[in-house]
Amino acid sequence: MASGGFFRKFRITLLLLVLFFVGMNSWLTKLRTTDWDEPLWVVIYPVNGDGGSATSRYINSLGADDFSDVEGFFAREAGRYDVQITEPVTVKLAPLVTERPPLPPANASTLSIMLWSLKLRYWAATHDTFNGPEPDVQMFVVYYDPKTHQRLRHSLGLQKGLIGVVNAFAGPAQSKRNNVVIAHEFLHTVGASDKYDPQNNQPLYPEGFAEPDLDPVYPQKYAEIMAGRIPVASHDAVMPTSLSSCVVGPKTANEIHWTD
Repeated sequence: MASGGFFRKFRITLLLLVLFFVGMNSWLTKLRTTDWDEPLWVVIYPVNGDGGSATSRYINSLGADDFSDVEGFFAREAGRYDVQITEPVTVKLAPLVTERPPLPPANASTLSIMLWSLKLRYWAATHDTFNGPEPDVQMFVVYYDPKTHQRLRHSLGLQKGLIGVVNAFAGPAQSKRNNVVIAHEFLHTVGASDKYDPQNNQPLYPEGFAEPDLDPVYPQKYAEIMAGRIPVASHDAVMPTSLSSCVVGPKTANEIHWTD
């Protein structure tokens, strides 16, 4: 009986230690990725989402320059907030990943989401095709032919694990809009929250407005990056065509530790 009680206490103690170290690791990772002392290495991993030849040709045509807008956006916006780093984000391109990432669960229970998150993190660790320094953030961009896919699944970014999964269109005409989604999901990985109403995708006022003090408030000229749309009327908002039409708002800047 005494022996059984000892082993039970030992298992509980061991579990608490594991939870403690996991929590400490997550906390230290969050500090490291938002101290902005050095550029964060963001690696783009292209994935052929539909298996089509057109998508394959587009992925083969990609180069690191196709994502330079992302680097430029964060350099510009960090400068507006007097962040003391000229290049907060460095974007690299990895070779093709031949397997699609696991899909989020249809059942959105807490347990199923936790299990899927662990599965995704394991999948990302075992499908790292990048030949270089270990990335700070892994962004798996799953491409689909716009001729056969008019609508795509919701993209996501996980702070725990520093992983993003972006569903994107495989076409030059959509590349700049793809970069908007990549920047949005990257910001999730470093702690930024959405600034839109999930019921209708409309930007929330005032945190989801690039210029909330504009008079009249509509139409706005820019999109707050975590709202993802430019409010043009009280019940109407449009997707920005590129990151040149996006800004990092004050609340987002605070969440990612660009401001106190």
